[in-house]
Amino acid sequence: MATTTATVTLSSADLTGDALALSTTATLTKAGSTTGLDQTTGVARKTTTATSAVTVYAASAYTLTDAAHKVYIKNTSTVATEYCTITVNTQEVGRLYAGDWLFLPWSASASADIKVTPSVATTFTFEHALIYHS
Repeated sequence: MATTTATVTLSSADLTGDALALSTTATLTKAGSTTGLDQTTGVARKTTTATSAVTVYAASAYTLTDAAHKVYIKNTSTVATEYCTITVNTQEVGRLYAGDWLFLPWSASASADIKVTPSVATTFTFEHALIYHS
């Protein structure tokens, strides 16, 4: 059984009236169980020069019912104004600006493809990974 943990830490000296220090860790498991997620696409990079949507993960390739897959996407740009829009099916999840990243649970239900749409038609690179079970 694979054991994968995800940790997120948020800290700031001046975001609130007091210092902010939040940290949480989760062991990534199959839906409704304590068995670890055991498959990955690995971390990869995709480069595009178009502003059209790029399907990063097609739901039809990961059709396990009630899945608990996890998706990681990062905008590797260093240009502050360059962003990519993340959508699941046709629902916009949000924008990732230069250096931003997301870690998202994904059920891979019908038509729930994950797409990245760059804001610029110049060379745009993003990083992605999927941790899942089959």
